[in-house]
Amino acid sequence: MYITELEAVAFRNLSGVSIRPCREVNLIYGDNAQGKTNLLEALWMFTGCRSFRAAKDAELLQFGKQKARLFLEYYGHDRLQTMQLDIEKGRTFTQNGVRLPSPSRAMGEFLAVVFSPVHLTLVKDGPAARRRFLDNAIGQLKPKYGAALSDYNKALLQRNLVLKDAAYHRELFDTLDVWEDRIAYYGSEILRQRIGYVQRLRNFSADIYAGISRKKETLRVSYAQAVPTEGADRKELYESLLANLKKARKDDLLTGTTSVGPHRDDLAVEIDFLSARTFASQGQQRSAALALKLGEAAVIRNFTNEQPVALLDDVMSELDTARQNYILNHIRDWQVFITCCDPSSVKSLRYGKAFAMKEGRILK
Repeated sequence: MYITELEAVAFRNLSGVSIRPCREVNLIYGDNAQGKTNLLEALWMFTGCRSFRAAKDAELLQFGKQKARLFLEYYGHDRLQTMQLDIEKGRTFTQNGVRLPSPSRAMGEFLAVVFSPVHLTLVKDGPAARRRFLDNAIGQLKPKYGAALSDYNKALLQRNLVLKDAAYHRELFDTLDVWEDRIAYYGSEILRQRIGYVQRLRNFSADIYAGISRKKETLRVSYAQAVPTEGADRKELYESLLANLKKARKDDLLTGTTSVGPHRDDLAVEIDFLSARTFASQGQQRSAALALKLGEAAVIRNFTNEQPVALLDDVMSELDTARQNYILNHIRDWQVFITCCDPSSVKSLRYGKAFAMKEGRILK
């Protein structure tokens, strides 16, 4: 999958931007606050997902404008296609001239992965950030996964409410069996999908990190849960989770919260067998987060037979020259967009195309 043309009108500070990228590395360079990240955000919006900058739709409009328009021409699913996104009191997608009934219908049509400074939370922050990464990545590939996750969270909320109120309303105690069964039922599907996804991700991310570090360091990712169940089928996962919920019930009644389940699990990230969150340098943490995101792209390609477009925002910061060189010149055979401030990076680019950006415009 690759982009042949992007047009942006009144999106953020982008003023009538038109760009025809190459099929390899596209370097977008310029000073801060010139619109580089906005350009990547515009491309990302065609995935049908919300902005990776957690913005409301109204914040995507250029100041003083009531409407923004984005147009994309891309090759994917074995043909040249077009997609238009109009933002005006919501988002409206038109694909190949046909209006889509909802933004969610655009998901899976144009595939991309994005890395930005906010994704450093994958390594730096606590388990919630890594669970969110897994859930979002799986959700793009398995639309029904989101429904299972929603049902799990509803059952979890109900069990927690009962745990808090059971001391005052003993009649609620009998309902714990019902909520624990639902948690185990939906939770077993979440575990099955997460464990399977991490099994795919681990080899891809390890190979990518080896390239970034010139094979001087080793990245290892694994699914971390209180009771290891890797290799178990759905029925075994259900039985294990249900047994552990009942085992933890006495302690959970004291704390008023559920102590076991997918909501407490983590994605362990290690560099040379040490926790990347605790022991890695800033550059190593950035490299590990990047390897996870590029590994996500590899999983998408493996699952869909389509290579997603990579959008890498401010990826060069805190990386040494060798790691920057790998990103610029060794991510081959797929389309990549990279933003940076330092124009010297252009001199290091062997393959691809460079675009200078200033005040929301691509300089000719």
